[in-house]
Amino acid sequence: MSVNEQVLSYPIPNDAALDPPAEWAELRSKCPVAHVTLPSGDRATLLTRYDDVKQVLADPRFTRQLTAPDAARLSADGGGVFSSEMAQIIPDGGEEHQHWRRLVGKWFTAKRMNALRPSMARIAEDLIDDMVKRGASGDLKASLGFPLPVYVICDMLGVPAADRDRFSYWSDALLNLTRYTQAEIEAAQTAFFQYMSEHVAAKRAAPGEDLLSELIAAGGPEDGGLSDIQILVTGMALLIAGHETTANMIGKMVAMLLADRTRWERLLADPSLIRTTVEESLRMDSNSGFGLPRYLREETAVSGTHLPKGTTVVCSMAAANRDESAFESADQMDLTRSPNPHLAFGAGAHSCLGQALARTELQVVLEVLLRKLPTLELAVPAAELERVEGLAVGGLRALPVRW
Repeated sequence: MSVNEQVLSYPIPNDAALDPPAEWAELRSKCPVAHVTLPSGDRATLLTRYDDVKQVLADPRFTRQLTAPDAARLSADGGGVFSSEMAQIIPDGGEEHQHWRRLVGKWFTAKRMNALRPSMARIAEDLIDDMVKRGASGDLKASLGFPLPVYVICDMLGVPAADRDRFSYWSDALLNLTRYTQAEIEAAQTAFFQYMSEHVAAKRAAPGEDLLSELIAAGGPEDGGLSDIQILVTGMALLIAGHETTANMIGKMVAMLLADRTRWERLLADPSLIRTTVEESLRMDSNSGFGLPRYLREETAVSGTHLPKGTTVVCSMAAANRDESAFESADQMDLTRSPNPHLAFGAGAHSCLGQALARTELQVVLEVLLRKLPTLELAVPAAELERVEGLAVGGLRALPVRW
């Protein structure tokens, strides 16, 4: 039976940690608008071609209203962060959403991120030093990938360094859809919410040089600013969004570079390739998680296929990033590829707000690792690396390395 006659299960099962499932290429060529069954049992439509994914992500008719009564549920228990009550507090469309993005986005400019580079590098150096002290091998994900983005976002939110590990636990509990019980997740959300309420109140009383203080200083809704609850949820959302995705990407990027160690050697010989290498790692990431779900408010067509109102579409940016019609030698990792218009951060009005932060963290991690651990190598064969099983974000369970 060919792909366009069967209904695939989604996410498509794949054991290889760094390689894409074979079905992607077949779907792109033969069935770019495919019917899939989600973990909940509900049906959705999967897009895998570059032009289609880019078009849908930029089209305001495809919304994030996954709570609509006829929207597909992503998982049987409702789908975690995509459809929680918290997700409803930040406006997700129209002028209100653009206003929120403008207020928060001022903190995520490339210029601001460049100013943070020295402190990011110091955090990375300290984490690598701690890992090296513990022995001649270690888990790069747990030692560096996981804590670094939390520590950086804590700095941006003005959270005391002493509280970083609590933040790590909370964000993991709220994002990992399989590791914790519902009771643990609810307890983490309550504790996190309580902490952020007190933290916002403290910033209101004694502002600092941080994102939350600046949002408070912009005034309330009547002054064109955000309400207290929106500021609080923005703080939580930034921590969650900016943490797990980048933590996993650090591990996957380093794994890709060490799986074929000529890539690592090339970077050691020419560190000016770090910037293009980060972009190519983002494009090549075949294990980025679920993709972006969208809900269609009115009927339309994609690639000549009619989609009725009420369709839930899943955009696979990872499959689109390997589309031969958009990227020459799309399945080859080219550390010099430029331009590289990949869709790892989405596209259009909802493209990732924190992309300058993620890029900067990934660049800094590579700079510091190449400088401090030039002899870094995988401690297991690449084929033995294991994927994290979970719905929202893809990653490796661990990244065993030695130096």
